[in-house]
Amino acid sequence: MKQCIACGMPMKNVDDYPLGDTTKDYCKFCARPDGSMQSYDEKLASMTQFIIRTQGLNVNVAQESAAFMMRKLPAWKKGDSND
Repeated sequence: MKQCIACGMPMKNVDDYPLGDTTKDYCKFCARPDGSMQSYDEKLASMTQFIIRTQGLNVNVAQESAAFMMRKLPAWKKGDSND
């Protein structure tokens, strides 16, 4: 089982991958419609909205939380250029 490099989601099934492509290291929620990985800013925005929706935090706290979590993930570690 792989773990998404951009959000940390476990990818257990083929439908967890973008366009069903199990060679990708990121999940369908971190992919654009064409299957390419979202940029840092795109992922930060979507993760912020997810935190607001699921935890009810205000936008500033949710964005800080999202950025904190993302810094720990392989796709967003300092020095990587995935934008």
